[in-house]
Amino acid sequence: MQNDGIRVLVVEDNPDWSQALVSMLQQADSFQVVGTASNGIDAVEQAASKKPDLILLDIGLPRLNGLGAARRIRDVHSAAKIIFVTENSDPDFVRAALDIGGRGYIFKSRASSELLTGIAIVLNEGILVSNNLSDSLCEASL
Repeated sequence: MQNDGIRVLVVEDNPDWSQALVSMLQQADSFQVVGTASNGIDAVEQAASKKPDLILLDIGLPRLNGLGAARRIRDVHSAAKIIFVTENSDPDFVRAALDIGGRGYIFKSRASSELLTGIAIVLNEGILVSNNLSDSLCEASL
């Protein structure tokens, strides 16, 4: 782990995906992974204690799902920016994630091509929704 850069908490219950996200971040010099969590309760606790700048958060988590964790994280560390990285492409979940303060929503199958760009957008106060998800979101709004 690095000692400087954007402080990131990775929250993912699948160990392979967790490692993949950590590896993607480690390839860029500007990130410091301050912790990993595999359930929503641990995510809230680590957000409170480690005060990350950015949280990569799955929705389908044990003990407390990602949406519930994000709500609680807002109470304990509201300054953290949250990007959901998930397999859930339901437009209702996308809306819910953004409504509770998520700044990004990336489909796991697009993470390798969208994650680093998405993080840059979010850190510059933008909002990112994966291309294939934004199409579904627009269609559901019609």
